[in-house]
Amino acid sequence: MNDPKHGFVTYEKVDSEYFSKRGLKRYAGVWSLWALGVGAVISGDFSGWNLGIQYSGFGGYLVAMFIVTLMYLGLCYSIAEMSPALPHTGGAYSFGRTAMGVWGGFLTGLAENMEYVVTTAVVVYFMGAFLTEIFGTPEWFRPVWWAAMYIIFIGINIWGVEATFRFTVVITILALAILIIFYGGVIFTGKFDLDLALNIAPTSLENWLGFRFNDDYSNWFPFGFKGVAPALPYAMWLYLAIEQLPLAAEEATDVKKDMPKGIILGLVTLIITGLGVVFLNVGIGEGAKFFGSETEDPLLEGYKVVFGEGPATKFLGLLAVAGLIASFHTIIFAYGRNIYSLSRAGYFPKWLSVTGEKRKTPHVALISGGVVGFLILLTMFFTGGADAAFGKTILSMAVFGAVIAYAMQCLAFIMLRVKFPNMERPYRSPLGIPGAAIALIISLATLYFLFLIEENLYGVVGMAIWFLVGVIYFAAYGRHRLVFSPEEQFALNQITPSASELKAEEPK
Repeated sequence: MNDPKHGFVTYEKVDSEYFSKRGLKRYAGVWSLWALGVGAVISGDFSGWNLGIQYSGFGGYLVAMFIVTLMYLGLCYSIAEMSPALPHTGGAYSFGRTAMGVWGGFLTGLAENMEYVVTTAVVVYFMGAFLTEIFGTPEWFRPVWWAAMYIIFIGINIWGVEATFRFTVVITILALAILIIFYGGVIFTGKFDLDLALNIAPTSLENWLGFRFNDDYSNWFPFGFKGVAPALPYAMWLYLAIEQLPLAAEEATDVKKDMPKGIILGLVTLIITGLGVVFLNVGIGEGAKFFGSETEDPLLEGYKVVFGEGPATKFLGLLAVAGLIASFHTIIFAYGRNIYSLSRAGYFPKWLSVTGEKRKTPHVALISGGVVGFLILLTMFFTGGADAAFGKTILSMAVFGAVIAYAMQCLAFIMLRVKFPNMERPYRSPLGIPGAAIALIISLATLYFLFLIEENLYGVVGMAIWFLVGVIYFAAYGRHRLVFSPEEQFALNQITPSASELKAEEPK
């Protein structure tokens, strides 16, 4: 059958060679998956999260963190159910495709692609800030740090899946150790003082839901309840990218058993580390007033407060880069698999999904995503420089893609429960449809709030334009070039078993 039509899309017939050039290796067990999930996010404990405190105060930030944690609980339990039921490397795209059709799959995959490509740029930006502070390099040198990091860690990802996962486990454990050293240092030196966390003065005593409080309590919510909203994107940085784990489905040794465990264990780990850093980092040194607005390196500055300014602190700061490396390395993995799966199915140009003959890693996708992320950084750097708004703006850009992808995945979960109640589900979310619905609502609310932070608006609008361009590309061209990939085969067979006649021979 040539160019078979299915609705308003066209599938191209491919032979076995097509898939043989796009094969992956299975390697990851439950602890590799746990490390992949935690590692992707752990940089959020090192930098970025603190920038929301200037809008909310300490109490407002804790409320924002609570709301965001609810969202991720609903999202992650939903993903934990969907990933073993739809065990393909497409991840979010696969969920959206099966539940909502071709457009649902594309929009979900595109949003996730934008999230991960930009997230690598966010993390490498903060890595550059760390290294600039530690080594005292000039501001103009930052792009050199960025380029070096991209080259090194894309190279590790290309080298092979075994090297990728082994490095991920080691660097994630090292990052956690760095955090534990910081927690212990704060606690045992007695540097923590709650009053420091509350040193942002209230704008008014009648500030929270219109009620009047005494001076001490009002310091918890110095900008009122309205301060919680703009803090949500930054609180998300403590968890953003944990949802990438389903992208490793075709590289997991036992996806039905290990994937749900890896997702939930990873989320629990991040809740603990996030609470630890928010409480202990803000309540030392110059407190919330400083950490909320005057540093891009809250953990490094925290080390200086606890251990002084000597060589030991510089060494610990250099080790702390491990947390950023863990996220950078694992999110490179994520965007590589996202681009690979969308390209293999024809949603993106097909040449992007070619894998190495020997190492079976999607080297073209990995390099392409890195080039886009680096170009975004360069564009922002040469138009505005590495000022205080740089980190906040690019972080907001990553969150834009994330919340759209989250909303689509939660909607996919609800629709799969309704449309295919008898689908095999090796794991079922204990939160069910209500948990997914809550996560969906919070995701959409956060998307709305992104447009209310004026200093970040040009970046968010830029992401909206990127999304629109992607939609136009697919409507005009991509939908006529689809391939009957594993994700497409699964989705179509849920609707009509006869769709299997389009199936090409797949790799063993």
